[in-house]
Amino acid sequence: MNTYFYAILSLSLALSSALDVSKTSSNQSRRQALSNLAYTSSLLTLPQSSFAATQETGISVPSINLSTPSTLPAKPFPLASFGLQVYDNDTAYKLTLTALEAGYRNFFASVLAANQKGFAQAIRDSNIPRDELYICGTVLSNQARNYKDAFDKTQKGCLENLNVMNKNSNGKIDYLDMIMLDYPCSGEEGVKGQWDAFTAFLNEKNVVHLAVSNFSPRQLDICSERGSVPTVNQLPFSIANHPRGMMEENIKRNIHVQSWSPLSSTLPRYKNVMDTIGQTYDKSAAQVGLRWIVQNGGSYCVQSKKATHFVEDLNVFDFELNQKDMDTLNNLQPPVAFS
Repeated sequence: MNTYFYAILSLSLALSSALDVSKTSSNQSRRQALSNLAYTSSLLTLPQSSFAATQETGISVPSINLSTPSTLPAKPFPLASFGLQVYDNDTAYKLTLTALEAGYRNFFASVLAANQKGFAQAIRDSNIPRDELYICGTVLSNQARNYKDAFDKTQKGCLENLNVMNKNSNGKIDYLDMIMLDYPCSGEEGVKGQWDAFTAFLNEKNVVHLAVSNFSPRQLDICSERGSVPTVNQLPFSIANHPRGMMEENIKRNIHVQSWSPLSSTLPRYKNVMDTIGQTYDKSAAQVGLRWIVQNGGSYCVQSKKATHFVEDLNVFDFELNQKDMDTLNNLQPPVAFS
């Protein structure tokens, strides 16, 4: 059975479930049914090539088509991403090559990690064509004092991202697939300045998609009111942290949620329960935690350092948690309100 047919079948089942559950009094069941519907609906927008297995590991990684039109041809966004952490350029170089070998094609190279040079050099030395890679850089400008300060700092950060990656990849990274604001400014005028600088960078055809991290619903609306809607909001979404409305507020704005902390707070607290659930599917606790995110309509950015963990964290798309297990995981940490 091909993937597209499976997605259609899954959507039909999810829609039927959503309609049935809507007649019940269980808010939790309604939320889960709608999450399942959102996830399977997203699969229908994908070309079948988005599910192709990587040559390195044979693992199939689905992608989604992000919502906002761009000035450059857009690539699908793989649901599994490798996010470089704070370590030196040599370590970034080695881990990037390890991630590529494991099958990762989506990379989050934050300016906060201060190792974009090592990342870009690994991309340069890999044999993976640029058009098969999805590369995201970031800008840190949240301490800006006013609109002009925010615009200038953000504009400078955009150009620095592109220049350091282009130079150290010997021209292989001559554009970015995504640029992301690490944090919003505290005031609305600052957020406007940040987003206007991003829009200018987009209009200059230096980047395909614009994204944000740690933005509230109001801050997302400030961006969309300026003309361009963020494609991704990177949030610490996980079993241990899933406030009511976090997914819903983004989904209704057609913004995809990527988790920047999928396991760090979850495994220390709930590993035993997740291990038990994982035994049913022959999966680890980490794979259960990542799969839970995907089934709730999100994607994830991992921070692996071992080759075995890279492969393990990628191999979560060949099984599905049943409703009983999803309910168990949902109830481990009762959600608070999202603001």
